[in-house]
Amino acid sequence: MSDIISDFKRPSSELITSFAGIGSATIYEAAGRIGSVDPLIKPLGPGVKILGPALTVRCFPNDNLMLHKALQLAKPGDIIVASTDHYPNAGYFGDLMATSALALKVGGLAIDGGVRDSEEIMEMGFPIFSRGTCIRGTVKRNRGLINHSIIFGGIVVNPGDMIAGDNDGIVIIPQDRIEAVLESTKKRLENEVKKAELLSSGKTSMELNKLDAVIKSLGMTEE
Repeated sequence: MSDIISDFKRPSSELITSFAGIGSATIYEAAGRIGSVDPLIKPLGPGVKILGPALTVRCFPNDNLMLHKALQLAKPGDIIVASTDHYPNAGYFGDLMATSALALKVGGLAIDGGVRDSEEIMEMGFPIFSRGTCIRGTVKRNRGLINHSIIFGGIVVNPGDMIAGDNDGIVIIPQDRIEAVLESTKKRLENEVKKAELLSSGKTSMELNKLDAVIKSLGMTEE
């Protein structure tokens, strides 16, 4: 198999946009509590969100060659999802790459590593999730992989999987489960509306979730 796979099957844009405006925590719960990425991978700033199909990248430590190649291959709306072989302490992506990404209509970047030029990137409005910021430069001379399975923040990601991220974190949904998770998400949202109405009327969360029975089963006493 080639190191660089130039294209992959993507979920439909209509299916992906059906998740717009839905929180990552809700999607995670509706999916059966799967796909939660290491919470240390955070948005570059408040309000940053990503949603789209994953274009996967495995960078050699301290080398961003594959990220440059990924920008060349990405289609509009793709989220570049990159691992760095457990070497986060480098600035793998900066403002010039963000300028290119915006011109190419890339949907965002999620990287298990550092980025730099963060203020400029935030001003541009290019959405990034990273393990942090780092001013250290990288080289461009080592082999890597594009559009293979990778481990990203402790989660296996395949090209075409859905990645959704907001202030609460990132969730990865396998491509073959996206439609089922959408239906579960819709049902969860409907249920949450009903619960919110009951809580607004004065019903307590203890009553709503029948937690008194749990406390009793634990043998706890109350004065």
